[in-house]
Amino acid sequence: MRNFLFSRRPQILGTMVAGLTLAVVSGAPAQAALISTDACDNATLTQPFAAYGDSAQYKLVSGGSFSGTSSNWTLSNGARVQSGNGPAGSAGSLYLPAGASAQSPFTCVDAAYPTFRFFGRNDGLLSTYLVQVVYKEPLLGPVALPVGVFALSGSWQPSAPMLTASVVQGVLTGGTAQVALRFTELTGGSQVDNVYVDPRMHW
Repeated sequence: MRNFLFSRRPQILGTMVAGLTLAVVSGAPAQAALISTDACDNATLTQPFAAYGDSAQYKLVSGGSFSGTSSNWTLSNGARVQSGNGPAGSAGSLYLPAGASAQSPFTCVDAAYPTFRFFGRNDGLLSTYLVQVVYKEPLLGPVALPVGVFALSGSWQPSAPMLTASVVQGVLTGGTAQVALRFTELTGGSQVDNVYVDPRMHW
């Protein structure tokens, strides 16, 4: 999958996350005590991207397989769940026409949840979509951080691993945070399916 049009903000965010991650895995007791690196729930783990060279274990975001229901996702401007048409015989997928947006339910993350991945495809050569990580801040309310703008291929492919910024959030909150994933179609139309978060530190 080809990624493009990154803004400076995601680049700065990536630099911050990388630096803080090195502090976590360095083994220094004072630094390690700043954030939590234990899994924040007991979700079932699978290896959905093993066929693509990624043997990491992931947890499925609630409703992220789009198999029959989207009641726990927030859909707007024509975003909808459609039956079939998913990768590897999946029972359903999320369809995003131009201008549509879909946001997952909030799920817990901490420094042990550094990345997320999903499967996607486009419906035209000019299809592009924006991915954002939305944090539930106690004082500010939902705060959306852009990950980047991406172009999909015409066939189902896994996305590259994307940062949740959970390491940064772990330092700010001192522990577990609540995060949602938001997909917004900018041009054309796209499909998204099987949205996963990596609950293990693999850096």
